[in-house]
Amino acid sequence: MLDETVRPNETAIPLLPCVAPEETLAFWRALGFTVTYEQTRPYLYLAFRWRGLDLHYGRGSGGPDRAEITGGCLVMVDTVAPYHAAFTEAMRRTYGKVLAKGQPRITRYRPGASRFTVTDPSGNSIIFIQRDEPTEVEYGGAKRLDGLARVLDNARILREFKNDDRAAFRALNSGLRRHGDGAPAVQQAVALALLIELSTALDELDRVPEWGGRLRQLNLTGPERREVESAVADPTPIEPWLPATA
Repeated sequence: MLDETVRPNETAIPLLPCVAPEETLAFWRALGFTVTYEQTRPYLYLAFRWRGLDLHYGRGSGGPDRAEITGGCLVMVDTVAPYHAAFTEAMRRTYGKVLAKGQPRITRYRPGASRFTVTDPSGNSIIFIQRDEPTEVEYGGAKRLDGLARVLDNARILREFKNDDRAAFRALNSGLRRHGDGAPAVQQAVALALLIELSTALDELDRVPEWGGRLRQLNLTGPERREVESAVADPTPIEPWLPATA
């Protein structure tokens, strides 16, 4: 047991493996981090700070493909949306776009989501999590839901918690075939919008006109259309397919 005279003033700083020091320096600088320490010889050590967040790096053991890098850390914040907005805006200024593929990258952020992930040039995951996020997540779809509603919840878990766009795409594609015909129009519209968004992210656009045509045929009220728009991170890819409100 600790002596009661030990004051609770601990600070934990993650030490992440790095196989791409120059890319790591450039990336975090681009996102607005300050380099507080930089050394590459005789050994590698990099340190970055942004507001109250510190990230430190040492030499990693992964090869050129970085497949062996599995480091990461959790960053608990009050509200995640401003952090995602700050990082994506910094990416647009530096790279001309939001980095959504490869390494480095940032996951998409859907309004109301409670987390997102930044993957650095070495493949480490820095996950920003809202402090009031539910402590228990029902992986595989909430048991209280059924039909297409459960499929949509399953896809949300796969995208936001497991960062697996491919699995979310497959779940939605299969779920829409099984449950789409009997589901409310707004649920069908959300599923189709998510499929269009994921198809765009995965560079598999062949079926977008088919799903867009189905989306355009649905009858939605004004609030239902807004629900569909809020289900995706960026409504731009689905705007040409959204039906006029009833």
